[in-house]
Amino acid sequence: MDIYSVIKKPLVTEKTTIARDEGNKYIFEVDRRATKIEIRNAVEKIFKVKVMTVRTMNFIGKKKRIGRTIGSRSDWKKAVVTLAPGSSIEVFEGV
Repeated sequence: MDIYSVIKKPLVTEKTTIARDEGNKYIFEVDRRATKIEIRNAVEKIFKVKVMTVRTMNFIGKKKRIGRTIGSRSDWKKAVVTLAPGSSIEVFEGV
């Protein structure tokens, strides 16, 4: 899998900002088929940092209703990437 298609977007919320400041953890939305090793390689090559651990979580899309029709949101996968001490990703700084 191409390293640029593994990481879809960074997740920036209050909770992720606290995790980044306290534990040097960065959270990304990733491709559902991506493995931990692919995520590690993609983050290391794109941002040029050293990754210590990668944790992943799968989320099932919620059922939503608009009038009489029933649909569902897309399923997605989240990755929590812990960087080595002293490493940081400049994209997140100042957010």
